[in-house]
Amino acid sequence: MDNTLIMWLSIIVISALGTLAHFLYDLTGEHRPVGLFTAVNESTWEHIKIAITPTLLWGLFDGYYYGASPNYFCAKLMSLLVLSVFIPVVFYTYQKFSHKPILPLDIATFFIAITLAQLTFYAIISLPPMWHVFTYLSCIGLFVFFGCYMTLTLEPLKTFLFKDPVTGKYGFRAHRNFLKSLKKKHKK
Repeated sequence: MDNTLIMWLSIIVISALGTLAHFLYDLTGEHRPVGLFTAVNESTWEHIKIAITPTLLWGLFDGYYYGASPNYFCAKLMSLLVLSVFIPVVFYTYQKFSHKPILPLDIATFFIAITLAQLTFYAIISLPPMWHVFTYLSCIGLFVFFGCYMTLTLEPLKTFLFKDPVTGKYGFRAHRNFLKSLKKKHKK
């Protein structure tokens, strides 16, 4: 399969899965293991998670095609870092000027972050083979990244990045069933 086709397919699949991940915790009846990988509240961290999770899942597919490349692990780590940095930087930068979240801009930021992350991945994959030390360091980096991902999901830091703006709480304790709140609004 052509790299360009795979890249665009990855953007579409990751975006679709990320969108689903925003609602999946509620749709599964607040099944806690699902919440480890999906959004459980409206904090910035949870919106980063819904971009990271499908990118990690996509790794099963792109690992099949590109896993033998000496650049694969570096490409995967860099794509995850792009997601993790781009979303909060854009979100908090525009809020300095708007003083409030703007939903269409948040949604666009999510899709642009995924696109940039995948462009980064395929740009690195296309480079000449990297020195093997980068592969080892990238593997370590991926383990550290995933460990931080799980730790911060289970025990979020008490900072603005992890604070739900709706409930003022953190992590699972901040959950407010979005689907139930929509139903209540329609009944009124």
